[in-house]
Amino acid sequence: MIYPNITKAVFIDRPNRFIAHANVNGTIETVHVKNTGRCKELLIPGAEVWLTAPGNPLRKTVYDLVAVKKSNGILINIDSQAPNKVAYEWLAAQDFSAILPEHTYGNSRIDFYMERGKERFLMEVKGCTLEAGGIGYFPDAPTERGVKHIRELIKAVSEGYRAVLAFVIQMDGVAEVRANVEMHPEFGEAMEDARRAGVRILFLHCHVEPGSIEAVTKKGL
Repeated sequence: MIYPNITKAVFIDRPNRFIAHANVNGTIETVHVKNTGRCKELLIPGAEVWLTAPGNPLRKTVYDLVAVKKSNGILINIDSQAPNKVAYEWLAAQDFSAILPEHTYGNSRIDFYMERGKERFLMEVKGCTLEAGGIGYFPDAPTERGVKHIRELIKAVSEGYRAVLAFVIQMDGVAEVRANVEMHPEFGEAMEDARRAGVRILFLHCHVEPGSIEAVTKKGL
């Protein structure tokens, strides 16, 4: 996934979860934050950030904030729309006969439904931007929706689907993602239940640049 243009800036503050202020070449700009998560360990005053300008004249803000350099030097893509786009690009390079986004299953919309011969797949995608000690963690805020989706994947396995919980790791150098049980114990319980039920836990390792993010995991499903 490539952003059409990218601008380096310095983060100032975040008045609410939708917007932030950034210093762009000496001008203070109000920018849209493409991630409603907390990101408190990332978006700190003085942090280097990168912005993209969609070029929509009807928008209230010129820029979207899509990446930030953490205090330990790791560059992290925080665009919450990126994981599904990255996952789709990765899936499209494989031998599926059908890839359908936003598939209704049970009482949920699962991110992807795929087919290969007689095999049917369901894949739910989560983006990981939280890192500690070289390990990725999810979620960074309680997510009842995330728990619900995992329960749907467990049900799907019992109905003959090959179910996948995929974590798109939005940074380099992180090999695995663990449940952030301190933040949301129920998510950790659901993730462990999924493992036992036969849901595949997939880590999509990525290479991140200020203006791009791509999956580098070669092994397929």
